[in-house]
Amino acid sequence: MSNLICQSCRASFRRTLRSHRYGIPSSRPYGSEKSAGAAREPLDIAELLSKPTWSVRSLAPSTPSASSEITPEKLHHLLRLSALPLPKSPEEEASMLATLHSQLHFVQDIQTVDTEGVEPLQSIRDETEEGIKDATIGMEELKEALGKEDFTGRNRRPRRRREVVNAGKVEKWDVLGTAEDKVETPGGSFFVVRSGKIDEKNP
Repeated sequence: MSNLICQSCRASFRRTLRSHRYGIPSSRPYGSEKSAGAAREPLDIAELLSKPTWSVRSLAPSTPSASSEITPEKLHHLLRLSALPLPKSPEEEASMLATLHSQLHFVQDIQTVDTEGVEPLQSIRDETEEGIKDATIGMEELKEALGKEDFTGRNRRPRRRREVVNAGKVEKWDVLGTAEDKVETPGGSFFVVRSGKIDEKNP
């Protein structure tokens, strides 16, 4: 019978007998209890955030590349297309070139990400089942609008019921009060916008 008892069971049995004989407690803290006590200690968030593991600067170029160099002429062309002011000094122009080169390098790194098998994002929206359900318009949402329609005519065409709108002080607002030139006609009042070809010699 004793041959069927494993060595760990024998050791545990000896400790139990020794504790009963000499009054030694048989229980002792194990590693799991220590780890459980350590897990209860609050984490120092400031210490964790004080040692960053990644920075966006890793995507920025260390040295300018000749292949993707942007000339001042290209910079001025882009600024004109964007209706932005041109640089006022060589220092400002150099700063713009460095910023634009860094941004292009960042975009090129993003474009190198493998997106095989990833469905393109059509729009920024909640595409989960709950989000689609909330964005779906059903009969419950249209019940109030449909209740404001009346069926008229032989073909029972729906027509929206007219409601009285309380405009308040809005109706007293003079729409043409700030117009420089206006015309009064039997059909109503209109403001006039003078336009024409500008003479380059006499603008």
